[in-house]
Amino acid sequence: MNSDRSNSSPLRKRPVTKRLRLVLYVVLTLFGVLAANGLYLTSITWLQVATDQVFETHFYQLMFLVHLALGLLLIVPTILFGTVHMVRSRHRRNRRAVRIGYALFVIAIAILCSGLLLMRIGKFHIGSGGARSVVYWTHLLAPLLAVWLYWLHRLVGPKIKWHVGKRVAMATAVVVGLMVAFQASSPLVSDGSAPADGDKYFQPSLASTATGKFIAADTLMNDEYCLSCHSDIHNSWLHSAHKLSSFNNPAYRASVRETRRVATERSGTLQASRWCAGCHDPVPFFSGKFDDPNYDDVADPTAHAGITCTACHAIQSIDSTVGNADYTIDEPKHYPFAYSENGILQSINSLMVKAKPAFHKHEMLKPFHKTAEFCGVCHKVSLPGDVTDYKEFLRGQNHYDSYLLSGVSGHGASSFYYPDVAQENCNGCHMPEMASDDFGAVFSRLMKKEVVHDHRFPSANTALSHWTGDKEGIEAHRELLKDSLRIDLFGVREGGSIDGKLYAPLGIKGLQLRRGETYLIETVLRTLTLGHHFTQGTTDSNQIWIELTATQDGAIVGKSGQRDQRERVSPWSHFVNTFMLDRNGNRINRRNAQDIFTPLYSHQIPPGAGQSVHYRFQVPLNSDKPIEVTARLLYRKFDTEYLDFVRADRDPARDPLDLGKVGDPNDLPIIEIAQDSVTFEIGDETFSGSLPQAKPLQPPPSPATWQRWNDYGIGLLLKGKAELKQAGEAFAEVERMKRYDGPLNLARVQFAEGDLDGATASLARAGEMNPPPPSWTAGWLSGMISRQQGNLEAAAKSFRGVLATRVPERGFDFSLDYRVKNQLGMTLIDLAQQAEVLGKSDVYHELIEAAQEQFLGVLEIDAENVTAHANLAESYALMGDDESEKKHRELHARYKPDDNAAEIAVPAARRKYPAANQAAEALVIYDLHRDEK
Repeated sequence: MNSDRSNSSPLRKRPVTKRLRLVLYVVLTLFGVLAANGLYLTSITWLQVATDQVFETHFYQLMFLVHLALGLLLIVPTILFGTVHMVRSRHRRNRRAVRIGYALFVIAIAILCSGLLLMRIGKFHIGSGGARSVVYWTHLLAPLLAVWLYWLHRLVGPKIKWHVGKRVAMATAVVVGLMVAFQASSPLVSDGSAPADGDKYFQPSLASTATGKFIAADTLMNDEYCLSCHSDIHNSWLHSAHKLSSFNNPAYRASVRETRRVATERSGTLQASRWCAGCHDPVPFFSGKFDDPNYDDVADPTAHAGITCTACHAIQSIDSTVGNADYTIDEPKHYPFAYSENGILQSINSLMVKAKPAFHKHEMLKPFHKTAEFCGVCHKVSLPGDVTDYKEFLRGQNHYDSYLLSGVSGHGASSFYYPDVAQENCNGCHMPEMASDDFGAVFSRLMKKEVVHDHRFPSANTALSHWTGDKEGIEAHRELLKDSLRIDLFGVREGGSIDGKLYAPLGIKGLQLRRGETYLIETVLRTLTLGHHFTQGTTDSNQIWIELTATQDGAIVGKSGQRDQRERVSPWSHFVNTFMLDRNGNRINRRNAQDIFTPLYSHQIPPGAGQSVHYRFQVPLNSDKPIEVTARLLYRKFDTEYLDFVRADRDPARDPLDLGKVGDPNDLPIIEIAQDSVTFEIGDETFSGSLPQAKPLQPPPSPATWQRWNDYGIGLLLKGKAELKQAGEAFAEVERMKRYDGPLNLARVQFAEGDLDGATASLARAGEMNPPPPSWTAGWLSGMISRQQGNLEAAAKSFRGVLATRVPERGFDFSLDYRVKNQLGMTLIDLAQQAEVLGKSDVYHELIEAAQEQFLGVLEIDAENVTAHANLAESYALMGDDESEKKHRELHARYKPDDNAAEIAVPAARRKYPAANQAAEALVIYDLHRDEK
């Protein structure tokens, strides 16, 4: 009876049956292989941490895929064995072994669950914050705890065969060691073909591939792969000017076709047009199609690729700050099955990316992607002789240096205004945050939600948005442009002369104008939110102008900037543009870069600066009703002349975009950037006092009175010597309002006039004000004045102080202002020459070397800097270094502007374009009564 009772007792149940033992073997085998695999993956991770290199090759990705597969395979047998074994063993007398078994089962489940959580399945995923870190370390450390618990659990069972464990451990170590050493496999698509002319293929563009070989178009156009995880980013990019940068942009296509044709006529080859391709046409360029003279720039898929996801994110390095696409790109390394069209394999790839995104992030998002230098690689341009058939260097658009030397970046020491905190890159304006649940979205403290960066890159290309029917795109550009500048009807001057008595600022008091009298209406433009000159980029075809209208009793009594029936803007308007010429004095009106020679004028406005515009207006003689003057700053992407050129190039039978026909009105959107209005009463005398005021149609941001005077003065100052007197008067008004800007900017005026003593006194007064002027601006100006006065030691000290200035809480660092570095270098040369006269040879050589250090520092920031090369040539000549002197004299000659160009082209242009001739004068007054019929 006792025997029977014992055999039937639950205590005598075997904890592991034969069938259950098979399951155990499966679990142990899978766990063993998984442990070896995990040891390899962990070894690679720590190897990367130790060496700061990336070893997550294709082989690693395959091993990681094995890791995922093993983990998934383990779920069912682990839970099955653990559950059955727990049920059969729950009443065993050895309670310690039972409890350890329970703990081991819990740890095993924790390992599996943490692995699942790390995989980011579907829409569910744990972000990159603290929660994910806890799960990761649980997954990493739990296996060690499981091994220990298993050892404790087995102590009560059959004797452990330690010799088997040692052999398995040694074999595992050897295999893992070999796996870590073997990182060779790569899923590259390109066939390894190379250009016939080697590295020269890419010239005159500075772009190149890491291998010097072509990259397959399929690799560069794999945008659908990105869409699967980054749909919000992909959709915003789809509507961007980057997507429409190539032959799918009809405006660019028309211009580059002419460039290719002219290049072929000049040299028998398309090579010169490669200068465009490094930035605009990366897919046909790097895949080798661009040079095909029979390339179908309408039907070929590569013609519609634009700047793809890969074209930006596969860039491996930015090789300089000279622009012109000076970057190196390589075929990106992806997880397995990245190019597969099989749904199952695509899902496996997606699973791997989401479970182990670090490698993908490293490959596709590098630190330099967040810098201004990255944007500057294509938004800074110089035209080589291969393109212009002229000199070896002509400066083109240059967003990068304009931003770098501005107050907005926190690097320019001589700016008029500074933000509370510097804008550290271009993304703050052109890649704003937008809410998204995309994989890779991060939490924004500003928006209090998950966000990505908008890849629409809102800026100004409303033409593309209009042609593609993208109304949201037009609104995005409109929103960015709106109030990016301010227009201010600031005052009027009597007699229609710049020397006439000034009544300003308007809007503070009412103003009565005298019947029949002629006045100047003083208008001011001021850049507000821009980190670079306005306008930049295509300054010859961007159309920005002031429309100023004077009305009385509903009738127009004065106008400028009006449009005709074809929506052409009067050429006698004030344009914020560059009027560029070819060598025959013809306007560059087709974006024909190959013909660029010299500008007739440039009306660009620096960031945080002003531009003053004068309008002559005669009050009607027999009138007594108020006159309302309205000024609007308007923007349109292309002028009518260029639009007609683009329309003429289009083939309606093949091009799906309807641009209209040559001769049709210019239907491109016109955006109002800013507006101001004022009403004048009419009487027998000019009188300023308490009179009725007009309500602005759309009130602009209301600047302080001192700032209106300051902006007016800045606009006059930047025009040059013709209006310095009036600028000084404006800054004197600012000083009377107890603002340091007044005497500080008055010192700038006096310095320009050569009144160094006056500038010194004004700067001293500015320093006594509360608050004082920015130390860096005052230091820069003090150094400039001291150097001209011959106080070289003081000047050098001031310049060094500026370059050493850091304001971390505002993001300011003035060591990058290469204009100050140049001034310091030239001052040191002056000091060296003084030391030489005094016979101090040791001091002489030290100062020359110190000056060279400054100039070489300039070239690290701006390799094409003319001043630095000229002074390096002189300093090396003084030191007897003939080879270095020759090098920098040649570079100086290369980058130096052609002083004779204006004498060749400008006279012809002045005769050919009377309106532009007037706009190019030192003092320009626009007539509101011009009869243009």
